[in-house]
Amino acid sequence: MKLPETAEWALHATAVIAQLPTDSRVFGAQLAEHFDVPAPYLAKQLAKLVRAGILTGSTGPRGGFRLARVPEKITLLDLVRAIDGDADPYVCREIRQQGRGAARPEDCTRMCALAAAMRQAHEAWRASLQSVTLGEIVAGLSPEAIAKNRRLLIEEPSSGERR
Repeated sequence: MKLPETAEWALHATAVIAQLPTDSRVFGAQLAEHFDVPAPYLAKQLAKLVRAGILTGSTGPRGGFRLARVPEKITLLDLVRAIDGDADPYVCREIRQQGRGAARPEDCTRMCALAAAMRQAHEAWRASLQSVTLGEIVAGLSPEAIAKNRRLLIEEPSSGERR
């Protein structure tokens, strides 16, 4: 399974937001600088997370992003769906019925074995992502990493404003 690079950005940004105190907010530009990624592209991913109900976002001096629900109620599958959609990445176009070696239609009444195997793999991948929460990811981080992210994003924000 291959996700776009922007999915990695959104996953990391959400994980960092989950490390902050619940009353804290962080601006998209801060997250983009924190990870050295292009702010306009990260903003698009953050907007998808807001539309999916994973983040809340507001503008203004007291604005920014924060989690819309507790990290224990957000799965990695929720994040991936918000960013990349829910479509099965493998689409069988029945090429077994094309070309010189075409199978007869009456021999193709069941799903293609390759399509079935790919669907099974996709479902296993989804089940794996569904079984891991953002809370579990954050719980596995070192206290030093969490303290560093809090310090850089809340106590010493690059914009010079306190969050």
